[in-house]
Amino acid sequence: MNTPIVQLLVLAGIAIFLILRLRSVLGTRDGFEKPEAPSPSRRDDTARDFEVIEGGPDHDIIDHVPENSPAAEALAKMKRAEPSFGVGEFLSGARGAYEMILMGFDNGEIEDLKPFLSDEIYESFSEVIEQRAQQGLTIEAQFVGVRELSLVDATFDDTERLAEITVKYVGELTSVVKNAAGEVIEGSPTAVKRQKDVWTYARRMGSDDPNWQLVATDE
Repeated sequence: MNTPIVQLLVLAGIAIFLILRLRSVLGTRDGFEKPEAPSPSRRDDTARDFEVIEGGPDHDIIDHVPENSPAAEALAKMKRAEPSFGVGEFLSGARGAYEMILMGFDNGEIEDLKPFLSDEIYESFSEVIEQRAQQGLTIEAQFVGVRELSLVDATFDDTERLAEITVKYVGELTSVVKNAAGEVIEGSPTAVKRQKDVWTYARRMGSDDPNWQLVATDE
């Protein structure tokens, strides 16, 4: 056998050996294998889809105010400043606060309400209660319930971290006004009347005091 043929056979044998060696180390591309890395464009699309899911509308906010409104942005800032804050939970507390404060005012008993009233509101309520006492008038009221409750507005001061939320109420109650002789001069103990109020509560987000204070009242 001439030399060129021998050299060719030797090279062929070496090539076969190298192929078998590589297959034993790397394996084949048949069956289960690591998928190809996605192109940059695919990664961006996936990231955007993920952001839509994770960063979608906050229904705790948009269930109460229009999406992208100033009030919605203010509520979002409140939640960023204090992650434990929830709009739904706030409104639930505002419902209970309405009955507590309204009945305390009508019955002339607001001392225990001081933590929930701003100094201005507390002084204003005290003056009205004092005037009633001087005139010999008393109010007997019975709370029936809150017929309607809605969040009207919200603002947030980034510098002071001061949050304000305005709530509209339509309450139902019975109320009578009596003079010093105990005679009914206004109202009825059995007729249920509706009362509309617009109250604004304020609180510094992130503070240790969890109480919101009533800072403004309107009808």
